[in-house]
Amino acid sequence: MTPTAFTFPTPNAYGLAVVTDVSAYQQQVHLHPETKLVNLRDAIPGIQLDIRYATVSNVLGEALYPTAAAFLRAPAAAALQQVQAALAVHGVGLVVFDAYRPYSVTVRFWNQIQDETYAAPPWRGSRHNRGCSVDVGLVDATGQPLRMPADFDDLTPAAHAAYEPVAAEARRNRTLLLDTMAAFHFVNYPAEWWHFDFARWAEFDLLDIPFTALPSTK
Repeated sequence: MTPTAFTFPTPNAYGLAVVTDVSAYQQQVHLHPETKLVNLRDAIPGIQLDIRYATVSNVLGEALYPTAAAFLRAPAAAALQQVQAALAVHGVGLVVFDAYRPYSVTVRFWNQIQDETYAAPPWRGSRHNRGCSVDVGLVDATGQPLRMPADFDDLTPAAHAAYEPVAAEARRNRTLLLDTMAAFHFVNYPAEWWHFDFARWAEFDLLDIPFTALPSTK
């Protein structure tokens, strides 16, 4: 059967076109396989997950995801796999704190934080909603986290990617992460050392597709 054209969603109350219908998302993936949200556990063997938004141990103090999973659009996932391989040369790897984030979760963030430095407003949406942003840190060969200047989701200046002064060990780890991610087309958000946007993010629509509609780990 010849696939029909993707039907673009009607703008929401904020004037944003957000894909909320699972069948529409699946149709888009059928027409354009690059738009698929890939489970990072499957795409990148050995990658570590620390999905705090699936627990109450996060900046909002409530579970925002039904399961501890991480997804990215297919080209972003492929690029992150290259990052993992490059880091392995140094005896370290990635830990993922967050990746694709449904638009409705971004709205919940904004309702509680309301600071554009750390939360995307609902009238713009987040690049996480496009499946093209990922929050990551480093772990050693045993899976233990490496020291960074600040913890994930520390909403203070210490989290800024160029913040000083910091301990030499933390600076080395931060620099390794920033440089390796940049080498594979991930652009850092300067206010958060852990946040990176895949360079092609503008090619992908905002999504509000629930985790339950996405592929579980094999």
